[in-house]
Amino acid sequence: MTKPLWAPWRLEYIQAADEQEGCVFCLAADGDDEEKLVVHRGRRAFVLLNKFPYSSGHLMVAPFRHRAQFADLDDDEALEMHRLAGEALEALAATYRPDGHNLGWNLGRVAGAGIVDHVHLHVVPRWSGDTNFMPVLADVKVLPEHLAETRRKLSAAWPSRTE
Repeated sequence: MTKPLWAPWRLEYIQAADEQEGCVFCLAADGDDEEKLVVHRGRRAFVLLNKFPYSSGHLMVAPFRHRAQFADLDDDEALEMHRLAGEALEALAATYRPDGHNLGWNLGRVAGAGIVDHVHLHVVPRWSGDTNFMPVLADVKVLPEHLAETRRKLSAAWPSRTE
């Protein structure tokens, strides 16, 4: 039986996403890694924590270039983004041992994209029983660890690759 993952707190964020000044990914691409929650930087793309996560360790992989459509990515960007998603799975497994993962592209507002003008890939760790009554009844999401600590741990666990 499939259980829904409710995330009612995201509605407020999605409704206000277009009112923010500047692109969150472009700002993070040029910002301080700790402040912007960047976990790892590649040549064409980078990985950062989602400030409004579905679950602890929810990562996003974005290209450095500001591109609104998946088709606007060049082959090297698309390949690196998927390679970084694979490395994210390794770092999450080593750090938090999730029971599974959701990976996905939310392309367009109706598809769930909170940020529609800079394409990105979600990497969401999942655990058995990771949904609970708090978001549904109290409009509260319980995260067991501060985002800065999660960023530090995942950055330290990031697999080293020689290219």
